[in-house]
Amino acid sequence: MLSRAMEYQPFLHKSRSGIPKKKLFGAVCAVGIGGAFQYGYNLSIINAPTLHVHKFINETWYSRYNTQLDEGLLTLIWSVIASVFTIGGLFGTFIGGHAAVKLGRKKALLVNNVVAILAALFMGIAQPAGLFELLIVGRFLIGINAGVGMCVQPLYLGEIAPKKIRGLTSVGINIFLTVGILTGQIVGLREMLGGESSWSLLLSSCAIPALIQLLTLPCFPESPRYLLIDKKDEYQCQKALKSLYGSRHYQMEMDDIQKESRALNGEKQKTILELFFEQSVKWQLITIIVANIGQQLSGINAIYFYAVYVFKKAGIPSANIPYVTLGTGVCECITAMTCGLLIDRVGRRVLIIGGYSLMALFCILLTITLTFQDSYPWIPYFSMAAILTFILSFGLGPGGVTNTLTAELFTQSSRTGAYMIGGAVNWMSFFAIGMVFPFIVNGLNQYCFLFFLLTCIIIATFIYIIVPETKNKSFLDIKEDFQKLNYGHSYISSREVEDNSITQDDSM
Repeated sequence: MLSRAMEYQPFLHKSRSGIPKKKLFGAVCAVGIGGAFQYGYNLSIINAPTLHVHKFINETWYSRYNTQLDEGLLTLIWSVIASVFTIGGLFGTFIGGHAAVKLGRKKALLVNNVVAILAALFMGIAQPAGLFELLIVGRFLIGINAGVGMCVQPLYLGEIAPKKIRGLTSVGINIFLTVGILTGQIVGLREMLGGESSWSLLLSSCAIPALIQLLTLPCFPESPRYLLIDKKDEYQCQKALKSLYGSRHYQMEMDDIQKESRALNGEKQKTILELFFEQSVKWQLITIIVANIGQQLSGINAIYFYAVYVFKKAGIPSANIPYVTLGTGVCECITAMTCGLLIDRVGRRVLIIGGYSLMALFCILLTITLTFQDSYPWIPYFSMAAILTFILSFGLGPGGVTNTLTAELFTQSSRTGAYMIGGAVNWMSFFAIGMVFPFIVNGLNQYCFLFFLLTCIIIATFIYIIVPETKNKSFLDIKEDFQKLNYGHSYISSREVEDNSITQDDSM
């Protein structure tokens, strides 16, 4: 009997750990291709055809009015084409949050692909039709698509993942984002679709990820947490869990979802306004606002701005710089994958605090090397190394962990609203830094990194003081960890109540 029991121990251990089936990995890929990948891809491809689009706008203007377009107006039109993406993203965040509640996570993502296909159609026919205005419409629509995807995708992934690999699953968002950016850089090369005759195909190629998701996502189930807690459908929840984890490994996660459902006791989804006045999520909300602002104000945009300048100073010909910048995309992909491997082992706090701390260090190094860029021929190479290591630090910390925190700090009734708030803050910060950044650079030059240094230090300190480790904890446990902050030291946790009752029983 003893030998028989020992024979089954490995199997029992595997069952207790709740290791998911390959279908969970497939679901992550199907969701990622139309979500974060699509966002990163469209963020990246707009840079390659800049000169060709300028020429198209000039020719269109001349054919309409028989006059040359003023340089200032050309810059304004191009700025609108590029930046309307962020406005669409902001709208998409709110649309995605409401759609995720009304339609469900899976259906919201599927319908979102129709928006991407429409965007591709508008951008694809803009040149043949001679209407540069269609580029504005297309970029706005693909921005909406990105906003919906970046709101609903992490919501879905955070809800389907078992807590032991929830960090890795959530970091999948950043992996797909960085792969999307790198793919956009490659496809945007002049040998691919970045040439003068093919730039409209480049912009309309966003239809391909949308079609892939439309074909693959129906093979995977709806979020089990959404089915049980929001829709009160225990049978479909159980069916979805079995589909993702297998019939032998789903029960632990089912118990966790049922426990959360009982704790919420039929609590309805909270609106954005209700969340701002909800005492029980005050510090969780402050945390995701600070973390999302930090992503944009950390200096990552300045790094990409200065990368071209530094590469030129290092003697790289201008024609070859697009190929060299592929190295930055490769760096981001490597760190996103590394973060995915480390996040469930070392924890969220170590990665995000360490990432911001390293970024602060390289801000100092970049300020020094850029100041003395022309003094010695070897200094530009130090600047290149600092740029690459800054990108590595960003991907390993704030770039990879921020979405995971948003998924973990809230229970089901607050999570959708939290993603809408976090996403809105991120898009608004993205837009603001895009508008203000040129003036910061013109006013401070390389000393702008001192501003980013201060930002990185403040956010790292905030997370160190406020945010507890969330690794291997249930959503209810994480909520419990924040209650002392939300209600003060007078708050008595459920664990303390249980310990007191045990003590009283022992004394009797």
